Amino acid sequence: MNMRRDCLLLEKKYLTVTALTRYIKRKIDSDPHLHEVLIKGEISNFNHHRRGHMYFTLKDDHTRISAVMFAGYNRYLNFTPEEGMSVFIKGQVSVYENFGQYQLYVHEMHPDGVGALYLAFEQLKKKLSKEGLFDVKHKLPLPKYPKNIGIVTSDTGAAIQDILSTFHKRYPRANLYILPAIVQGEYAPDSIVTMIEKANHFHIKLDLLIVGRGGGSIEDLQPFNEERVARAIFHSKIPIVSAVGHETDVTISDYVADLRAPTPTGAVMLSVPAQDELLKNIQHMKQNLLRFVTQVHKSEQERLKRLQSSHAFRYPEQLLQQKEQELDYKMERTERAFTHLIHEKEQKLKNVNIRLQVTSPREEIAQYKEKVATYDKQLLSSFKKLLNERRNDLNNAIDKLTLLSPLHTIQRGFALPYEKDGTIIRTSKQVQTNDAITVEIKDAYLSCKVKNVREKNHDK
Repeated sequence: MNMRRDCLLLEKKYLTVTALTRYIKRKIDSDPHLHEVLIKGEISNFNHHRRGHMYFTLKDDHTRISAVMFAGYNRYLNFTPEEGMSVFIKGQVSVYENFGQYQLYVHEMHPDGVGALYLAFEQLKKKLSKEGLFDVKHKLPLPKYPKNIGIVTSDTGAAIQDILSTFHKRYPRANLYILPAIVQGEYAPDSIVTMIEKANHFHIKLDLLIVGRGGGSIEDLQPFNEERVARAIFHSKIPIVSAVGHETDVTISDYVADLRAPTPTGAVMLSVPAQDELLKNIQHMKQNLLRFVTQVHKSEQERLKRLQSSHAFRYPEQLLQQKEQELDYKMERTERAFTHLIHEKEQKLKNVNIRLQVTSPREEIAQYKEKVATYDKQLLSSFKKLLNERRNDLNNAIDKLTLLSPLHTIQRGFALPYEKDGTIIRTSKQVQTNDAITVEIKDAYLSCKVKNVREKNHDK
């Protein structure tokens, strides 16, 4: 008894593993310094679960920690984490009770260093290229002489001034519509997308759209490397010329657009023809047309002179008489040919009628009718014969069955005994003394009682 009490007291002094783990978890969760930690490390053992969660180990040269980034957070990443990638992480430290280990719950993640934007650029480029957004078959052709042109860019930057001045010098006949957008910073992608969509539903049908901005750092050009901007350009029904940065700057928008211009000014040069060149071409075409008309006029005048000096113009009555004679000759020849043709057709028709009469199917049809009638008679005779044979077979079978019928036996003076339930009595083992039985005779049923059962002695 004392031993049992000592055991109970000893057991109360010890914690369970679950209790200890929960205590540690509460301690860690209550520490405000661990609610939001900023960590730099290298990704290893990366596993992107099919449910969307990301599990990996974050390590440095001396130690490591387990980490998880749930799908609700990683859906906002603009890059794909990879094995060995150095990253900056913001998250919370807590305990995973099932394994009794502390781990990092990641809320934000960014690639380490200046190469982060380049890495995101390459990954998005690869993704969109695989989807076919860069394919030439999706590129819209630019109109040769656009009338209404939309410009999506900042209305206060240097790029818009360059574009407008170049249009004024090169192709002043175009109607320009500025769709002001934010082209730098956090709100730039949404602003650019909104303006592209607005252009596609503009109250005036736009023939061409120029989307871009002036030069800047890679961070400044980042809005034109955003996926939603690329998809807005791809889905545009208006041909788009991408005019972002300097000639050496290349963005995702350049790949998706229908045409890439090296600069905003270059976009104008590629979008519209030069008015001076058009005027020169028109003047050149006017001169060529004038030379052609002059040449044709001269040629026709010479032809007219030749006709006026020809025999037909000098002696028109003789020409008319000759033509009338030729007409009479041709009419006679046509009538003779037509008469001959009719005669040939009539002769062919007679020959066809004769052949039809010789090969007429009427006699053959009559012969077949006689054969059919003969076959009908033979078939009817065979059927009657077979019917009589089958009727005789049936009567013979009925006679045989009648001979085997118990009713026929009764008609000859015999009787059939039955038990109470109607079973025919075939052997003495079915009845005993004083059993009530029924006996069927020719014209009645007899209710009888067995007085005695005497078995046959076969030996005697």
